[in-house]
Amino acid sequence: MSFKQRHLRPGRLFAIIISRNINTPVEFTLFIQLSLVLALAAGISVIMRLFRQPLIMGYIITGVLAGPSLFDIIHNQAAFESFSEIGIALLLFIVGLGLNVTTIVSLGKPVFVVAMSNAMLLGPVSYLVAWLLLGMKPVEALIVAIALLFSSTIVVIKALSDKKATTRLFGRVSIGVTLVEDVMATVALILVVALTGGATLRDFEALIMRGILLAAGLIIVGAFIMPRLTKFFASSQEFLFMFALMWAFGVASLFEVSGYSIEVGALFAGVTLASLPYAQEISTRLKPLRDFFLVLFFVSLGERLGVKSITVALVPALVLSVIVVVIKTVVIATSLGRIGYTSQTAYKVGTHLSQISEFSVILIVMAHGSGIVSQQTVNVMTLTALITIGVSTYIMHYNDSIYRKVAAWIKFIERPNPKLEPRPDSGYKLILFGYHKGGHEFIKTFREMRKRYIVVDYNPDVTDVLERQNINYVFGDATDYELLEEIGVHTAELVVSTITDLDTNLLLVRHVNQWNKNGIFICHASSYDAAAKLYEHGAAYVMLPHFIGSEQMSAFIRRNGSDREAFDKYRKRHIMTLGKMAIE
Repeated sequence: MSFKQRHLRPGRLFAIIISRNINTPVEFTLFIQLSLVLALAAGISVIMRLFRQPLIMGYIITGVLAGPSLFDIIHNQAAFESFSEIGIALLLFIVGLGLNVTTIVSLGKPVFVVAMSNAMLLGPVSYLVAWLLLGMKPVEALIVAIALLFSSTIVVIKALSDKKATTRLFGRVSIGVTLVEDVMATVALILVVALTGGATLRDFEALIMRGILLAAGLIIVGAFIMPRLTKFFASSQEFLFMFALMWAFGVASLFEVSGYSIEVGALFAGVTLASLPYAQEISTRLKPLRDFFLVLFFVSLGERLGVKSITVALVPALVLSVIVVVIKTVVIATSLGRIGYTSQTAYKVGTHLSQISEFSVILIVMAHGSGIVSQQTVNVMTLTALITIGVSTYIMHYNDSIYRKVAAWIKFIERPNPKLEPRPDSGYKLILFGYHKGGHEFIKTFREMRKRYIVVDYNPDVTDVLERQNINYVFGDATDYELLEEIGVHTAELVVSTITDLDTNLLLVRHVNQWNKNGIFICHASSYDAAAKLYEHGAAYVMLPHFIGSEQMSAFIRRNGSDREAFDKYRKRHIMTLGKMAIE
């Protein structure tokens, strides 16, 4: 069929203009499709950025707009699916580069508890709702209940990676749970085939045996062969880049051929290289490529849903979405709280797993192909996936601020004396919160003092600068109590905040005074009233605009170090000065 014979949809406008200008028919090639999708994604991303919304939602909206019900841009679905798989493999490979086998093994208990809690509590609730409330057949309701158990590995890890929280406690538990669920999803897919007579007990036995052999082979290769090979490949950065791609895709493909998912294979490909000195270099070089293909993954996700199917499937999808976003979060958070995790950790794991997986949709589609579920159920589950991914994306994006508002309400999930995860002493004597406003002056001073220091910042652009300058940093929110404990605020000699937000500085000064009686806390304030309030709560010194800046305070720290008496004298003089200014 020629271009001129096709129906004229909005998405063909660009091609039509070209064809009229050159008087020849223009085929809607894959390159043109990709160009239009990227242009549309860029435009939607600008809007999302202006309104400070998560970009993932922008990509999904792009997919809905580019789908057949609206602009009808995407016609080569197979190619876009392949692009999506590349993005998935790269994302999981990079995450694997930051993990190690010991970390994965240590997560056994919480991962097992979450998986069992979901199966025993969430599963029956989902089944009864699908059967009795939504009117599905018993077998159909069972498949839907199983599909709601799985969380999206891609969405969870993308959110954790953006916040640089993959190594945090809640991040590691979340990743561990999604990986176990990926294996469970693989088993569920085989079960669906078994229901139609296409699989036997031997298939399960063979799957387990192949998994054991693959794991054993990767352990041997990672321990004995890979260190020698990567040293050879690292002689050239281009060579190292090609080797990393080959290894990531090769292992992922091997897992897929063996009956497992690409996600599991790509992650373990990264874990195999995690202990090598070149892991960070590989990760840095692959991230731009990963981001490009991940955009297409989320676009493809949105493209699956047509506008017409939304109206029919909306109410059932909303009911199932409430189960996933609310009940699933409560089940996970409560189960983790009961085994000793803090309410904050439990809450964050629960909210990060409050969506269904792309595997859930695949499971339903496969069941539909086997005649077990109807097309209506496929539409309902696809819409449920989009709703839960969208809602959970917002929740994860604003996780810290939401927790501060609900912390008092969810304390009940903790045991009377919660057993915190033992953490080694960080040993940081100097801690800087915020780098953008005068932080470089304090870093110079910290280096001259020859004591261990760390910078905490919540701006990805700033942390990229810190990484390029080889400055020790952690990406996180200064109001995150779990983070404050992890970096060792309770043992630091000097804590400096260049953040000007009064509430944040009040939280920090209270925390320092409560847990670190000998620690010195210095911060910024934007007004005399704010400075007075910070002094009332025990700040050692408060820097004010036009009074004393980062350079002068850095010079004072160079002369006096962490001498408490010197800061007390300086503080008293400043308080007296502020008092005189207030009288005048």
